[in-house]
Amino acid sequence: MLLKKNIPLKYVFGKIRFEILLVAVYSLTINILYYQYDVTNLVIPIAVPMVLGTVLSLLLAFRSNQAYDRWWEARTIWGAIVNDSRSLTRQVLSLMDATYQSEDLTLFQERFVKRQAAWCYSLGQSLRKTDPLKGVDRLLTRRELNYLMKYDNVPAALLLLHGKDLKYALEQGWINQYQQIALDETLSRLCDAMGKCERIKNTVFPATYSLYTHFTLIFFILLLPFALIDVLGFMEIPLVVAIASSFLLIEKMAINLQDPFENKPTDTPVTTISRNIEKDLRQMLHEQYHAPEEPEEKPAYYVL
Repeated sequence: MLLKKNIPLKYVFGKIRFEILLVAVYSLTINILYYQYDVTNLVIPIAVPMVLGTVLSLLLAFRSNQAYDRWWEARTIWGAIVNDSRSLTRQVLSLMDATYQSEDLTLFQERFVKRQAAWCYSLGQSLRKTDPLKGVDRLLTRRELNYLMKYDNVPAALLLLHGKDLKYALEQGWINQYQQIALDETLSRLCDAMGKCERIKNTVFPATYSLYTHFTLIFFILLLPFALIDVLGFMEIPLVVAIASSFLLIEKMAINLQDPFENKPTDTPVTTISRNIEKDLRQMLHEQYHAPEEPEEKPAYYVL
């Protein structure tokens, strides 16, 4: 994933600015009630929020780990897609029998390789719930585009076209049965990678776990001023804000990481990876690569 070392504070605290404002107003209200109206029965033992904070830390640690596992799995899958795309191109260009080298074979190889680059773009866009055919018309023929219009799952249809082309290559004598099996195994790995991405996309993080953790966090923040006000006075306001900010940021980080295909700054950078794949595949075809004039993906940050 592409990361920037210098994370703007505006980006970090912009995620929780409303929550922090509410916490500051709440702490100030508790201080006014305690000192201005002498409501001394507001104080509670500090051990109460400490115990709750320990439990909350364990809950947030578990959620952060699970969210990061989902993000890392997504990045690992796309790493495999990079490798298999290069392998498929190498096989298509090297396994075809040189004795059958002709203009038809050259056009076949070029069409096949460019379709694989289009598959990478299409898969990333479909995972993000955007138009899977957007921007791939430069890599596909008009006949292929018309064929894909009939399918809801465009990446699966592109793999089907790959399979049909392999059968055609076998019939033309460009490959033998063993080479067809080797190429089909690579296609199967790409299909497996697509299914794994769809599993991550369609398997939501348990809503009840998120809800209970959030309620525990709110309860902890509500109790914290009552435990610190007797010891720190008005200084408990910035301390409560700082402690609340730490827990809120960790929660936001887990929320952002748990869905790696939502077109957010913390996403797996599928568009950037697809462009790198297209660059490699075009160079294997001895073509010049010109990046499409499209906006780059948002910079990716870790919110810690």
